[in-house]
Amino acid sequence: MCGIAGIFDLKGRREPDRALVARMNAIQFHRGPDEEGLHVEPGVALAHRRLSVIDLATGQQPLFNEDQSVVVVFNGEIYNYQELIPELQAAGHTFRTRSDTEVIVHAWEQWGEACVERFRGMFAFALWDRNRETFFLARDRVGVKPMFYAVLDDGWLAFGSELKTLTQCAGLDRRLDPQAVEEYFALGYVADPRCIYRGARKLRAAHTMTLRRGDAMPAPRRYWDVQFEATSTVGVREACEELNARLRESIRLRMIADVPLGAFLSGGVDSSAVVAHMAGLSDAPVNTCSIAFDDPAFNESAFAKQVADRYRTNHFVDTVTSDDYDLIDMLARLYDEPYADSSAIPTYRVCQLARRHVTVALSGDGGDEVFGGYRRYRLHMMEERARSALPQWLRGPLFGAMARVYPKADWAPRMFRAKTSFQGMARDSVSAYFHSMSVLRDDERSRLYSESLRAQLGGYHAQHVFNQHAANAQTDDPLSLIQYIDMNTWLVGDINTKVDRASMAHALEVREPLLDHKLIEWAATLPSAMRIKGQEGKFLLKKASESLLPNDILYRPKMGFSVPLSRWFRGPLKQRVRTALTGQRLLDTGFFDHRYLRSMVDAHESGLRDYSAPIWSLLMFDAFLGLQ
Repeated sequence: MCGIAGIFDLKGRREPDRALVARMNAIQFHRGPDEEGLHVEPGVALAHRRLSVIDLATGQQPLFNEDQSVVVVFNGEIYNYQELIPELQAAGHTFRTRSDTEVIVHAWEQWGEACVERFRGMFAFALWDRNRETFFLARDRVGVKPMFYAVLDDGWLAFGSELKTLTQCAGLDRRLDPQAVEEYFALGYVADPRCIYRGARKLRAAHTMTLRRGDAMPAPRRYWDVQFEATSTVGVREACEELNARLRESIRLRMIADVPLGAFLSGGVDSSAVVAHMAGLSDAPVNTCSIAFDDPAFNESAFAKQVADRYRTNHFVDTVTSDDYDLIDMLARLYDEPYADSSAIPTYRVCQLARRHVTVALSGDGGDEVFGGYRRYRLHMMEERARSALPQWLRGPLFGAMARVYPKADWAPRMFRAKTSFQGMARDSVSAYFHSMSVLRDDERSRLYSESLRAQLGGYHAQHVFNQHAANAQTDDPLSLIQYIDMNTWLVGDINTKVDRASMAHALEVREPLLDHKLIEWAATLPSAMRIKGQEGKFLLKKASESLLPNDILYRPKMGFSVPLSRWFRGPLKQRVRTALTGQRLLDTGFFDHRYLRSMVDAHESGLRDYSAPIWSLLMFDAFLGLQ
């Protein structure tokens, strides 16, 4: 796990600015504190920060092929590299190291752009082939590892693992992108491929980009996609057996390391299943790390301890206080652009704890997206059944009118908070799912935005992101459709972003066995009833884990990493909220209606409305502005 950066001359063979590339590399020191490397030649410069995990002695980067004509900088892990080495050797390639990085240069020589189709892992890399005059960028299938790039005014392309590397370039257009602002306040993150800056982009997951000097800037090429098609005819018992076999294989591959290794253990189904399989694959006790909360409403540590005791792990626990809000400015620096998932706080803390004991940690990330675990999936399916019973011409006006007159009763018991359900029922499937996923819903964003921002948006709506992916989903199954949307939006933009930045802030490598692409492909062939059965989400994963975990781990209500935002904003952060939301910094952007900001603060403080999520989004946006 590492950080990469560099520049490529799109016009010719100009001498790179070595000092610039050194600064780009240095600013992401936290991603790889063990070593650094730099390669400079006319027209190209590649830089690398190394966190040593495999082949500690000889895996330095940039790394070359035998004749020094191909060079790569790489962030991530190729888990099947040991299988690829003999195949490449048989084809005549000579290896000088035991590292997975060297597999990349020889795979490029052997298979060209198609090399990524042979890799099983998490990766982002940049490769220069002098003989072919070709520069190649690639990102893994589910976007575990990041890749940012920008075409600068002077004709250089800059790239890096974090957006902060690009900000070292004087030619970067750092004006805020209004469409990125719209996506942020709708989704809580800026969706790929957009960045908060107009001049920067993210390379999408499962995409590559091939550049040649003098050619026009190419469009990224997609090399993989998940196809939800219920072609499997196996029964539940056989599916459970196959799932456990595939999960064991995925975990086994991710336990290869030359440094201390462990796992996150929250006490939920996903991380508990990972730890159970790790224990069965390891002769030594597994190292496990958990976060406890001093607020019982958020604390799952007893369940984590139950799993740790069952498998006799070396279990480490840190307690996070209910007032652990000092990370706001730190998070803004880590994420480089506005990012509004408040669970970044406990994620940062568990990574901090884990790094004191291990260098590599396995996580349970991806279980909800792959196996249908989110509560919102079940609610969406209930709404879908109701939507299908009424035609849109009747449903839209009827439920739209009900939504308009029904009060927004945040203070009321959940059973009486029907406004959101009415709004969802009035919409089509994709629009309803977008509505349910929005941090600020359409009407709230409309009131939040100034006339100036609405004019700059020119009618752009963040639902366009969902519409694009829905059009590519190639499935009529309603559950598969929203899982596909999530895998291309929420998983990449929120979950993987959160874990990458939080872990690399502590030079910790996190590996996600539930996001193995072969496991995802197989799960996508199962019928929806094996993902959600009745009101039970993650049905197959839970059923497959019954021999490994007790029922009160498998079948208890999901908690997740939550923090008490509502109480913070009425208590210890009350003044910070008022200062930020009614202050000059947000006003100076020209994006917001200051009257609505003030009314939001007043309503939340009084308890009339719960604006926790919108306020957190605005606080993080304000913190981002403070770093500009």
